Amino acid sequence: MGCSSFLTPSTALRIVYARSILRTHLRGYSGVQKPLLYAPLPNLWRKKKTVRLVLAESQAPSTSGLTDESVSDMSGLGSLPVSSSIEFAESVVYSIDADGQKRRLDKEMRRQSERTTYLFAAVASTVGITFLAAGAVYYRFAWQTQGAEIPFFEIFATFSLAIGASVGMEFWARWAHKALWHDSLWSMHESHHRPRDGPFEMNDIFAIINAVPAIALMAYGFFHKGLVPGLCFGAGLGITVFGMAYMFVHDGLVHRRFPVGPIGDVPYFQKVAAAHQLHHADKFRGVPFGLFLGPQELEARIGGAEELEKMIQIRKRLPASK
Repeated sequence: MGCSSFLTPSTALRIVYARSILRTHLRGYSGVQKPLLYAPLPNLWRKKKTVRLVLAESQAPSTSGLTDESVSDMSGLGSLPVSSSIEFAESVVYSIDADGQKRRLDKEMRRQSERTTYLFAAVASTVGITFLAAGAVYYRFAWQTQGAEIPFFEIFATFSLAIGASVGMEFWARWAHKALWHDSLWSMHESHHRPRDGPFEMNDIFAIINAVPAIALMAYGFFHKGLVPGLCFGAGLGITVFGMAYMFVHDGLVHRRFPVGPIGDVPYFQKVAAAHQLHHADKFRGVPFGLFLGPQELEARIGGAEELEKMIQIRKRLPASK
């Protein structure tokens, strides 16, 4: 519950009645009833942080009034004097406000801790994978060409397939996202469409799953000579590059799990982030399912370009990720 357990809707109504009675006595309107306007707060007991008690006076007050006996009939306040009831109401509001501030502070501290944890994991994995990939590329060709002619065609084929694999992963991710993650693997992917509790989520397992074939392909290509091993090495390298780019744009820029610096200022990446936000909004039945080519998916839909532009403007008004 978002507030004190004793503050129910009926309790709040009694507080309003107590305030009205006090105002009646102070203004000398003995025996005159003041009609009340109780402004309901539908989510008061759902972690709202403030309480509003609204009193409204009628322009033409009625002649029937609230007596002391009617006050005594109110359960929970009958034995309290009017001033005590007001003090009670003010203490309730103060305690709820203080509790709300404490919850906000705790939530912000927890959020910063989660962001720091994920940022450390992201930077560590990125630096480690980058050095491993760069070292593997260098040593593969340096080691396998010692005392032999430089295989220019193999090198060209390796890097060509690396670029092709990076682009191909976008189309694989689009298909897998729609046909698998939002279908048979929804039990794992669902965590990504719900508020995250902690620095990680079940959906992060997909990053590990995609890393397995990349490592296997690069390992085979590293320890074997020839065109086919070179192509396998290039494919694994392309998958690795796509995974790193996906993490920075998707996790960092779109979902703000860690700051991305100048990456967030690139206009096309802002467009990519806005398109993915519309995927989570589910305005076009989940489209776009891809990431880097998500804007093109949206623009192919009727009204997609307009919604994309609206989301871009909304994201520009968001505070910068720290």
